[in-house]
Amino acid sequence: MGNGFVNLKKVGLLFKKELRFFFFSPIAYIFICIFLILVGWFFFSDFFLYNQVDLRVFFERLPIFLSLIVPVITMGLFSEEFSVGSYEIISTTSVSLWDIILGKFFAVVAFMIIALIPTLIYPLSISFLGELDFGPVIGGYIGSIFLIGALASIGLFTSALTKNQIVALIIAFAITAPVCIIIPLMKWNNLIPMNLMWLMDFISVESRFGNIAKGIIDIRDLLYFLSIIAIGLYSTRLMLESRK
Repeated sequence: MGNGFVNLKKVGLLFKKELRFFFFSPIAYIFICIFLILVGWFFFSDFFLYNQVDLRVFFERLPIFLSLIVPVITMGLFSEEFSVGSYEIISTTSVSLWDIILGKFFAVVAFMIIALIPTLIYPLSISFLGELDFGPVIGGYIGSIFLIGALASIGLFTSALTKNQIVALIIAFAITAPVCIIIPLMKWNNLIPMNLMWLMDFISVESRFGNIAKGIIDIRDLLYFLSIIAIGLYSTRLMLESRK
């Protein structure tokens, strides 16, 4: 294993390798298709229900769908390599742990961004039906990239914990479900006591992502996602070091 410094050339090579793997993985395509079908179905059903020229409901639901899909995409990134022994081969080469981690991380983020591209048809199509404010739309997609990064870092960490992909997936869901699904659903159904609302807003992805999706770029919200990414990637490194 190489030194602890990041070699951008090696990160780029590993990034291309992992991204190529995603495009040749039928499982990845299946879940991305499911993701796009669900997102599209909820978007159009809500759009015709509320009859408003905006993507507010789309971006409200997007964190839930991403929190279900990204862990599936990341669950085998390390777990599968541990189980088949390919990680041991990589670890004996001159690449560093950071090269491996960042190569996989950026591949996941890039793949999910590519998966989001078809959803651009939503703002483009409804813009012909009325005057669409593109500020919140741009903010929503920027927030989506930060959210994908946070979920990818958590997925990498849980995949580095075990050889079993299903176990990695379950742990990832256990980490992301409270802040991405449970708290938002409780807020929408008014199940959170008012004296705890500030805490829920502080830790909830829905609150941080929602601000960005409104076109409000607050450095505190960006730092929230960047902190999760940093903690997730560093925790992944610690787990990989423990295997040496």
